[in-house]
Amino acid sequence: MLRVNDEITIEEWELTEQFRRASGPGGQNVNKVSTAVDLRFEAARSPNLPGAVKNRLKRLAGQRWTADGAVLIRVEDTRSQARNRELARERLVELIRKATKAPKRRIATRPTLASKRRRLEGKAKRGEVKSLRGRVADDD
Repeated sequence: MLRVNDEITIEEWELTEQFRRASGPGGQNVNKVSTAVDLRFEAARSPNLPGAVKNRLKRLAGQRWTADGAVLIRVEDTRSQARNRELARERLVELIRKATKAPKRRIATRPTLASKRRRLEGKAKRGEVKSLRGRVADDD
């Protein structure tokens, strides 16, 4: 059982792990040992996640969210299968923790009158400078 916070826990039946060979450097170890882990969490079917958290998790997961509503996390950072497994679980917990935090609502604000005046004065000065860049007329 994975503990995300006080309210949310993930049961073992919701998680599926598959081990495969990692890519990249590592010599013979890469060719012989399946150290990379694919952790699959059935988020859409999870009874422990509220609906709002599921929606935010889907948005946060991005490409890691599969068509059937699962989150797929791949880890091949270390040469140790056990450590990769721990890292995958930590990343899943961190992703769900981010999804539990509701975003703040933005309060629309308007610029102050003084800032509007400063902006317009700046534009007027700039326009004056640019108008002085024209050709100089001969007064002969």
